[in-house]
Amino acid sequence: MIDLTGKTVLVTGGARGIGAQIVRTMAQAGANVILHFTSDEKVAQSVASEIEDGRCHVLRADFMDDRQIRQLWADSLAWKGRIDVLVNNAGVFEPAAIEDDFDKWHEIWQRALQINLIAAGHLCREAIPHFRTIGGGIIINVASRAAFRGDDAQYMQYAASKGGMVAMHKTIARAFGRDNILSYVLAPGFVRTEMTDVFIAEHGEDTMTRDIPLGELATPADVAYMAAFLASGKARSATGTSIDINGASFVR
Repeated sequence: MIDLTGKTVLVTGGARGIGAQIVRTMAQAGANVILHFTSDEKVAQSVASEIEDGRCHVLRADFMDDRQIRQLWADSLAWKGRIDVLVNNAGVFEPAAIEDDFDKWHEIWQRALQINLIAAGHLCREAIPHFRTIGGGIIINVASRAAFRGDDAQYMQYAASKGGMVAMHKTIARAFGRDNILSYVLAPGFVRTEMTDVFIAEHGEDTMTRDIPLGELATPADVAYMAAFLASGKARSATGTSIDINGASFVR
């Protein structure tokens, strides 16, 4: 049984998909959870309403604005006076083909790097000094299979941003382990979310599962349960590792 009672967890991109399920699972294990969202407050509040006893706090921040990222940390810290676990989950997945107009290409690359990587880096920068003051903490980065095997041609920027996240995570684990700061990466493949439901409706589920030996998409719960386990602190010596959640579609 995973018990996160007394812990405060910040989950970025917590309104939908994997993030929403991480919020629910952390709360079910007893944690106080800060749900960060960017644009859809109604959806975010709906997820928060599922959690009893006021243990979910909803905060908005646009990760294209560096000031709002830092303010998110400050506002999150003000809620309970401490944060024990940071889950960097927020991300964008937009196509950018080499045939596209350069301005479009540039815009999508900038957005992918800013939201998927730089925002996570800023939050880690805020988290590490705080974790030192409270005797340690845990960072869980939701990366992707694409960080290790690459992705389709139009998602180079996505793979690059997630690869950067993995390198950042490894550095944090090596540099701050002596401060009792643990870092992990979760690397999902295809996960059944609202985004993949749209793809399935257009192209069929077989298109996504044909290269998955398990024969099925991962679920948000597959990722969330692993995140909750890592948040428990019961895998201390696994700090620095990356955990694949892809049905053996990419085995390292």
